[in-house]
Amino acid sequence: MADRLRSLWDFDDLDATEQRLHAQLKEESGDVGRAEVLTQLARVAGLRGDFDACERLLQNAEGLGVSSAIVKVRVGLERGRKLRSYGDPAGALPLFEGAFAQACDSDEYYLAGDAAHMCALAVSADSAAMEDWTQRGLDLGEREPGAAYWAGPLLNNLGWAYFDTGDHERALELFERALQVRKRDPGNHDAIAFAEEAVQAARAAMS
Repeated sequence: MADRLRSLWDFDDLDATEQRLHAQLKEESGDVGRAEVLTQLARVAGLRGDFDACERLLQNAEGLGVSSAIVKVRVGLERGRKLRSYGDPAGALPLFEGAFAQACDSDEYYLAGDAAHMCALAVSADSAAMEDWTQRGLDLGEREPGAAYWAGPLLNNLGWAYFDTGDHERALELFERALQVRKRDPGNHDAIAFAEEAVQAARAAMS
């Protein structure tokens, strides 16, 4: 199952994203749906660096969706993202791990893939741990089509981690794999372009 709220996002225009989320909030007929939207408004606040507002929105979401598994997954993801953005990846990791486990248990595989990719980012200072979480996310995507989207971001992020350490050969291998994955979704032109740019950057660094 994909994330039903993902289409409301434009990470290059947070104001428009926030407007669409508020409109969606008015359309929701139940507390669980409203709680889900609140977690995404919390993400907008976190991306703006307003961590107090982010936490308030997450607490409101928890209150509305107290018994909902998907709300718990979303709250864990967004609270983890808040902590990572705040500079506390170690504190964020258990939240991402919990979101991954609960999303898998709830058959919310798109969100499980998101959680795996955030786990990999949270442990990026440890290349072995990042490799492990990347592989776990890739394995999930192979088993569950709902998580398949995350192969591209997982491979891309791991590639840049190696690129930054100077291992451009390994980075190129990962970027080429990411490009292959991205090309399976030919309508996602921006993602394909970013993947092509990463391949070019690694090749240039090796020349």
